[in-house]
Formats: sequence, structure tokens, C-alpha cells
Amino acid sequence: MPTSFTVVPVEAQGEERQRDGQQREEEDEGDERDRGTGDGIARENSPFINCAELGRGNMYEGKNMALFEEEMDSNPMVSSLLNKLANYTNLTQGVVEHEADEDSKRKEVKGPRMGTFIGVYLPCLQNILGVILFLRLTWIVGTAGVLESFIIVFMCCACTMLTAISMSAIATNGVVPAGGSYYMISRSLGPEFGGAVGLCFYLGTTFAGAMYILGTIEILLTYISPSAAIFKVADVGEETEAMLNNMRVYGTCIVILMAIVVFVGVKYVNKLALVFLACVILSIIAIYAGVIKTAFDPPDFPICLLGNRTLSKHSFDVCAKFIERNNETKTTPLWRLFCDSSLLNATCDDYFSLNNVTEIQGIPGIMSGVLTDNLWSAYSEKGSIVEKKNQPSVAGSEESKMGGLPYVFTDITTYFTMLVGIYFPSVTGIMAGSNRSGDLKDAQKSIPTGTILAISTTSFIYLSCIVLFGACIEGVILRDKFGEAVNGNLVVGTLAWPSPWVIVIGSFFSTCGAGLQSLTGAPRLLQAIARDGIVPFIQIFGHGKANGEPTWALLLTVGICEIGILIASLDSVAPILSMFFLMCYMFVNLACAVQTLLRTPNWRPRFKYYHWTLSFLGMSLCLALMFICSWYYALIAMLIAGCIYKYIEYRGAEKEWGDGIRGLSLNAAHYALLRVEDGPPHTKNWRPQLLVLLNLDNEQLVKHPRLLSFTSQLKAGKGLTIVGSVLQGIYLDKCTETQKAEENVKALMSVEKTKGFCQIVVSPNFRDGISYLIQSAGLGGMKHNTVLMAWPQSWKQAENRFSWKNFVDTVRETTSAQQALLVAKNIDLFPTNQERFTEGNIDVWWIVHDGGMLMLLPFLLRQHKFENDISAFTYEKTLMMEQRSQMLKQMQLSKNEREREAQLIHDKNTASRSAPAVEASVAAAVPEKVQMTWTKEKFVAEKHKNKDPNVSGFKDIFNMKPNQSNVRRMHTAVKLNGVVLNKSQHAQLVLLNMPGPPKNRKGDENYMEFLEVLTEGLDRVLLVRGSGREVITIYS
Repeated sequence: MPTSFTVVPVEAQGEERQRDGQQREEEDEGDERDRGTGDGIARENSPFINCAELGRGNMYEGKNMALFEEEMDSNPMVSSLLNKLANYTNLTQGVVEHEADEDSKRKEVKGPRMGTFIGVYLPCLQNILGVILFLRLTWIVGTAGVLESFIIVFMCCACTMLTAISMSAIATNGVVPAGGSYYMISRSLGPEFGGAVGLCFYLGTTFAGAMYILGTIEILLTYISPSAAIFKVADVGEETEAMLNNMRVYGTCIVILMAIVVFVGVKYVNKLALVFLACVILSIIAIYAGVIKTAFDPPDFPICLLGNRTLSKHSFDVCAKFIERNNETKTTPLWRLFCDSSLLNATCDDYFSLNNVTEIQGIPGIMSGVLTDNLWSAYSEKGSIVEKKNQPSVAGSEESKMGGLPYVFTDITTYFTMLVGIYFPSVTGIMAGSNRSGDLKDAQKSIPTGTILAISTTSFIYLSCIVLFGACIEGVILRDKFGEAVNGNLVVGTLAWPSPWVIVIGSFFSTCGAGLQSLTGAPRLLQAIARDGIVPFIQIFGHGKANGEPTWALLLTVGICEIGILIASLDSVAPILSMFFLMCYMFVNLACAVQTLLRTPNWRPRFKYYHWTLSFLGMSLCLALMFICSWYYALIAMLIAGCIYKYIEYRGAEKEWGDGIRGLSLNAAHYALLRVEDGPPHTKNWRPQLLVLLNLDNEQLVKHPRLLSFTSQLKAGKGLTIVGSVLQGIYLDKCTETQKAEENVKALMSVEKTKGFCQIVVSPNFRDGISYLIQSAGLGGMKHNTVLMAWPQSWKQAENRFSWKNFVDTVRETTSAQQALLVAKNIDLFPTNQERFTEGNIDVWWIVHDGGMLMLLPFLLRQHKFENDISAFTYEKTLMMEQRSQMLKQMQLSKNEREREAQLIHDKNTASRSAPAVEASVAAAVPEKVQMTWTKEKFVAEKHKNKDPNVSGFKDIFNMKPNQSNVRRMHTAVKLNGVVLNKSQHAQLVLLNMPGPPKNRKGDENYMEFLEVLTEGLDRVLLVRGSGREVITIYS
């Protein structure tokens, strides 16, 4: 088998024809604007097709297309298809008006397309490196230790790297649409996954904006201008509460200010992006420069320790209990903080009296060997004092640990999983490059290369910073979150060169810029999702200003962002956005892995390093990290994402993007069908799998819609339902009518809430079409076992296409196929799904045992519920064995006659001379088998039996010869009809055994008459003919 193929567009036959076409090109230029190709699309100039050649009167001349002339009206030529693909465009739907508004400007000045470095690498770098690196990484290293911090960072970076590989597979799976990661994912994986990923990404980006704003305020109020705080610390121990209130007030003001900036001048935000990126890069360079400098000249940042406890330098400047001044010993401000007076004989704190005050260097340098002290974790409870390991101290009384003393306290309880949740936002931002997909020269090359390089770079920066921080900075400083022991300096800033202010100012502007970019990007993402129409209730957020700016989406984003700001703690907001980003990444990995495993034809990634195991590993890692961070946040996030997915699946608009995950359903269905045994199920598992035969009128509309109503009531959405119909004719001539009929039937099935499949068959004659349906409907083990049809009311009319012959043949074919048959007479009087009978019975005339289906049907009908929980048929009244015997006695027949008539109804005595044995279950009083051969002796014996003179007229019927069975059958039908009318005239539904047709086809018309007489005078009748196999057991 060849493994490579070459597609060659059809060319002109010779160079002469091409020269001839070029000479006529100018003449036919005007005609080309008016004429179109066979596909109905106006032709364009293209290197793929010779437009002048096509513009001639005979558009196929010279193209070797004479063989395909008739197909050109519906199918384009390959060259035309290539032309359309070459001119394929897909503008971002979220900014359609903006594109239209700026279209003329873009045509005049078209900006250069960006490459990998500018378009993907730098944006990803800027988004990944952010507030956590500057404000929390040193604290994570000090708390978790170098080894556990390394594990945390490695897990998070591995998660984003595996997700980036899956993103690269998506990016190389066909044309990358302009509009960012949401468009790329939704167009590749379908609206359900696209919408779920998009909304998770939106919520994550919005909460990221809140986190960046909180980081900006923390830098401002803690390290730049502490005096700007509105809420001052009145009492000792209220520092945290005052800080949170300041964050709420300043955060609300800043988010409003940023929203105004985004609303008024978003283009200035984009122009400042380079400045923000420069701040990030300069800050990181300053950190590495400071590390190198510590090798030979460590900076001077002394730490004051009391025993092994770290002291905060906010309230004192000299790290000593007393000092010598003018040969006189004087106490220091530190003494006065721990003692009740400044005198040397004052009463002091126990721990203060028993331990010495020492001063050590906060940054001993990379060559100091402090790395060994920082290798292991030092988790602590909230409110505990930051203590130095391996430092001698004498324990004092418990009161010495009370607040009010200038110790450095921990503000939250720390543990490994909590640190994972706080750190993970620092590795997000990997989709920043794909968000610019429309501006890239080669998106399929740039997105994988730039994103993976950016993740590799930032992973190296994070991992190296962990080792360098642990090797250069004292452990108590690392665990000092807000730098209280180093005069309120930013901890990472103390390491930077040439000044801590490089980091402070750089981190302030980078976090401020990141917040602005989040408030700029999130509304556009929400607007794009809203305008796609896949989530109906957010469509209002697709509207905006005349130029496409998302006004309503910006308001919602600000509102959600304000929720994060009111939480006020950066450490509490970080795990929330971690959940949404992890959920987003998990969906991306899951979708890629599933599509690869299902071998979906539209999934053809060309990224050579992609493998489904990487996506599966990434999905597993994302799920693990979610539960590691916070199990209850994880459950809430999964519930939100699951609800979004199911809502889009249930209510979302149909999109032409295709559903990349639909193969999962197909594979599951294929597997289930193979597992279903291809044969009759066990009696306990038997349920009617219906083939509903409908009649259509000349307009291809259903004649008896109530048949589908009855189907819904009988099935209640369970089991297999195939709704079939037959069109008479030839399929080539009936294609349009077949499609119309199928649409009409499906529409009626939707109205009647009939869950099933539709199958329209075209056949030269109606009878054969019904036979085809009975034989071939279904697939594998999922085949029908019961046929439901309406009684042919006008069966006596010869012109009726569903004549009595067709009906009787259908009865015979269902019997041959060992299928049950349900015939609904007076179907138009049956209740609709909206009607309900508040009183009345279902009367079941169970005359012969044919598998027990008559017992099963009333139970199934009673399962169908309406709004007020009242069934359409509320009660069944079953004709039990004793009642059947009594009914036959009322017909005034002898024992042998009762047995004979029961057998006639059961289609066991259709032969002219003999019949098989009667089953014991027909009459409870006669357990033994009775031979029904009609002999002369029995004829004479019956003739002389005349015990009751009132029934002599009826006894005369038995004076007939056995070959006059039609008369006998008619008499039986009349008598049985009388008994049924007497008992069930007012029943809402009568279920009755349906006798089979005679084996001799000459009696078919009489058979129809028998059935008419049998059901005469009854409003709603369901004739039931079992398949002959048991459908109920005594155990169920």
C-alpha cells in the first residue's frame, strides 16, 4: 500500500490553450465579475486557476472536465477549493465591529507580522514572571526549605510544560485562527470544551487581575510608603486586620481607576507593555547581579536576635540591651520594650532576661554555607515567632510569647499543600503567546517554539532562584514575609544590586502593568465567548462600544475582580485563581489525550514531540495539584466547569466548528453494541423495543400523531424506539421527499418527546418496504422485538395503499420474525401527552397465554408520568385465569367448546381437520391435554347435548361441519365482543389478545372482519399478539 499521495489540480491541456486564454483575459474580465463557478461562489484571481479560461462560454473547455460537467453545479473543482483555502480568513469574533471600524486604517498601514521572539517568547515571559516571584518566593523557600520548594516549583513547571505541549499540538492541528487561545481551543475541540476552557480561563484571568492589584498595594503600603495607610494600627496585634482594610480601600480605588484607563485608552496600555517588560527583566538581572556580588562582598543587612527569636526593627534601632555612653551603662529602646522601666533593676520579660541579644548578617553570601541550614522545611502555626535553627536559647515562661513584644510573627499557618496553591499562579501565563496568534508570521511554528522556550527560561529562573535564595539569605529572613527584621525592606530586594529600590520599583510597575493587562484581556475573552453564542445567558456581554470595546464585559470583570479585592489577602486569592487555571489546563490536556486515543480523523497534530501520554500525564498532574492545593476549592471549581460543559451541551447553539470529543460517544456506543448479546435477552431483561410504523400523507406529514404519543407513554424514554415509514417509489426520485419526511417525523418526535431514531425507507411497493423495515431496522443486538402500528380504518377501500392484504402480511411477517405486534385501534382517540385521565381502568382481556405481554403492558403504561404525577391510564384490571374460565362459561359453551374457541383465538386450530393440544394455562379447571381432532362420534355427541333449551339456537352452530370454521370464528368474535362490551365498555383502554391470521391466505379478508367484530363498540383498543416467548417470570 502506498503511504504518500500527491494531489494534482487539473490543468489546461496544452500551452496553446493557455496562450489563447491569456489573449482573451482582458475581453472576459468584465464577464468574470458577473459569472460564478459551479459551486455558486464568485471566482477570484488566483495562481491556482486560469480565470480567463474559466470565463469563456464553455467553462469546462480545456479542463478535461467533460466527464464531471453535471457535478460542477454542486461540487467545486479542486483548483477552486485550493483557491478558497488559500484565501481563508477568520477574524476574531470578539472584535468584529472594531475590525470593521479600523479596516481602512489597517489597509493603509499594515504592521509587520511578529516572529517567535517578539510575538510569543517575550509576552509569555512577561506574564509568567510576576508578583509571586518578588513578594512570596523567598518566603516559600524559607518555609518549605530548598528541597521541598524545588519539588513545588518542579511540579508546577512540569504541569505548564506538559500543557504547553498539548497547546502546541492544538496549534499545529490545522490553521491557527486569529483571536487567541480560546478560538484555537474551541475551534479544534468543539464548543463544549472550548466554552468550559474559555470561561475557566476568563475567571482565572480576572482573579489574576485582583491578585496583581493586591500585590501592587502591598508593595506600595509596605515597602514604598507605609505612611499612606488609611487604617492605622491602634493596638498591638491588629496589624493584619488594619492591613486587610487598607488593601480593600486602596484596591477598590485602583480597580476603578484601572477600569477607567482600560475603558478610555486601552491602546496606551498596550504601548506601555514594553516598559512593564523592561521592569521585569531589569529586576531579575538585579537579583542575579546581587547573588554574584555576595560571593565577594555581601551586603550589610544585620538581623537582631533575642536567643533564637527574630526581632522586628520597627520599634528600635540598636540591637543591644544596653550601651556604654560616657563610661555609663544605659538601657536601649529594646530594653524598654521588654521591661517595665528604663532602669537596670526593672522587671523584664523572662525570656529577655535569660537570653542574650545577638546580631547576625541577614545575607551572609553564596559562599557562607547557609544552604545546608535552609535545605529543610520550617512550617509553623499562625502567630508563632520566627526562630533561627541551631541558635542557643533558654526557654522562658509561656507569657513571654504573648503579643506586644517586637518579635517577627507568622501571619498564617503554613504547610506544603498551601504553599503549592500560593505558588502556582507564578507559572501561569503560558497562553499569552497564543493570544496574539493573529499577528504572528507563522503561528504553527511560533506558538510551540516560543511558549516552550519561555517556560524553559522561567523554570530555570525559578529553580535557580530557589537554590540561590537558600544559599545566600539567612533562613529567618526568608521566613520573614514582610521584611520586618531588615527595616521593612523587601526581602528579595536586600539581595539585589545595586539597590533594593531596583526590585521595589520594578516589581511595583510590573504588577501594576500585569493588573492592567488582565483587565484588558479578560473582558475581550468574555466578549468573544458571548458573541459565539454558545452560552446563552452571557450573550449580553457581547455588546460594547461602536468600535467593539467590551463595555458590559468590562463591568462584569471589574465586579468579579472586586470580589477578589474584598478578600484582601494575596495568599487567599492565589489558590482561587490556581483552581481556575488548573481546570483550564486540565481540560486542554484531557481533550488532546482523548482525541488521540479515539483516533479522531480531524485530530492531526504535526508537533513532533507530542504524544498522548504527555497529555494524560499533564491532565493527571493538573488534577493532583488541584486537590493538593485545596480539596474543597477543587470540588467547587470542578462543579463550576462541569456545569458550564453540560449547560453548553444542553442549551448551547449548534456550531459548525465540529465537536472534537464526539468520537468518545461513538466509541462508547460501538463498545456497548459489541457487548450487547446478539440474541434474545433473558426474560428478566426483556422490555419492548419498538418499531413504530407510521403512515405519511401526500405532504409527508404523519397521519396519526397520537401513535407517537402512545409510544412515549409506553416507553417513558427507556429502551430502543425506531420510528419508521415507507415511501413508495424509487430512491433516486424520492431523495428530497425522503429528507422532508425525515425532518417532519423528527420534528413530531421532538414535540411528543419520543426518544428514538427515525428511519425512512423508499420501496417500489408499500408491502416490501414494511418487510424491509421489520427485517433490517436496528443494529447488532439493538434490534426491535415489537412492532407498533395503527389499525387501518379504511381497509375495505381498494385504493387504500395500506390495504387489508398489506396489514395481514405484516402480521404474518412479525410472527415469522418472532416479534410481538401491537395494533392500536381508534388511535386518534388515544390521549396525548398533555391529556390525563383522572379516573378509569385499563381492562386486560388475557384470554390465552402468549408470553405474558398483556400483563407487562399495563405496568409500562402506568410508568408514564405527567406534571401532576397522574398517569394517563391510572389503573389496570387484569382478566386472570379464573375470570377467563368464567367468561368462556358465560358464552354458554361446553368444556370442549371452550377449549376449542380459546385455541382458535390463539391461532393453534387453523387447520381444517385437526389442532394441537391445549396448554394447561388456558383453563385452570382442565390441567390435562385435550385432543381437539373433530370426529364423527364427537359431532353426534355434541348434537344430542341440549341441557339448556335457552341456548339451543347457539348449539346449532356446532351442527356445522369443521370446514365451516369461518362461521364458527365469526360467532366466537360476536360472543366475545358482547362479553367485553358488557364488562369494559367504559374502560379507558382495552387490551385484548389478537388472534393470528389463517394459514390459508384465502381467508384473509374474513380475518379482518373477525377483528372488526371483535373490537366493535370499544373506544380505545390495543390488540396484542405476543412473540411466543416468555416476557415475564414468577420472580419479577
